[in-house]
Amino acid sequence: MKIAVFSAKRYDREFLSAANEKAQAGHQLHFIDAPLDMDAVAVAAGHEAVCIFVNDKADAEVLKALAQGGTRLVALRCTGFNNVDLKVAAALGLKVVRVVTYSPYSVAEHAVALLLAINRKVHRAYARTRDSNFALDGLMGFDLHGKTVAVVGTGKIGLVFARIMLGFGCEVIGYDKFPSQAFLDLGARYVGAGEIGARADIISLHCPLTPETQHIINEETLARMKRGALLINTSRGGLVDTEAAIEALKSGQLGGLGLDVYEQEADLFFRDLSSTIISDDVFQRLLSFPNVIVTGHQAFFTEEAISTICETTIDSVTQFATGQALSDEIKI
Repeated sequence: MKIAVFSAKRYDREFLSAANEKAQAGHQLHFIDAPLDMDAVAVAAGHEAVCIFVNDKADAEVLKALAQGGTRLVALRCTGFNNVDLKVAAALGLKVVRVVTYSPYSVAEHAVALLLAINRKVHRAYARTRDSNFALDGLMGFDLHGKTVAVVGTGKIGLVFARIMLGFGCEVIGYDKFPSQAFLDLGARYVGAGEIGARADIISLHCPLTPETQHIINEETLARMKRGALLINTSRGGLVDTEAAIEALKSGQLGGLGLDVYEQEADLFFRDLSSTIISDDVFQRLLSFPNVIVTGHQAFFTEEAISTICETTIDSVTQFATGQALSDEIKI
């Protein structure tokens, strides 16, 4: 099949090509640097499949243009699918597949890295020592051992994160609309949303972005949190109301924030903007806090994860091309 791969970076070209060759699939990969949107959708004409990433737009208008151009399959090389209008896709007869699982360890471990860096002020210490400043004032953290860690979303990634935190000697509590026996088997326990805010020293978000979870961290939930708690988000930017988080940081209600995602990241992440002026004032304010670390949506970015993502994507396209059942199809 002819596949138009949007938002293609060097590693996408390398790993997708390797997966295509490994599977001897013979698909024709057309790599496009630009993200999928109405300005770029015409490039997909004549391609039976498009392969898109987290910040590509597959709304009603784009999907209609894709269908008119002959596209029959939308393959997401990611887990989240909030950027795809599934109802419109179904009405147009477009199949949509995703990567259900790749490496939960990649994201969970990055969440731990953000937590440790924020708590022990690693980013600040690194900057100081490069200037030969070895003073310790302002670098004090706290022991993770004995602290209460809340895991919001206890799927595959949340489970791995919980297991790591238990290894540090933390008490782990969780919140999920669909409780997991595997989470309980770890020795963790579920609590209500109110108890998470009142008890947790650390909250880590691992739930999908849905209309129900949009801004699950907001002015009210931040006010109910234990003063000085740390918040980590490696899931979806829209889970956190950024302006509310900024106000909580200013007042000291929120003790620190580690983000790998941002609700307006589509205009920023996965590009080199080091020689430009970033006009997003909210994002710039966020970066001004010494107790905030932002990474550019890199939690998934390990060799193991990228390999699995690309191999799964190629397998899904092959299933479609050969008329097989789509094992990772998103259905509504």
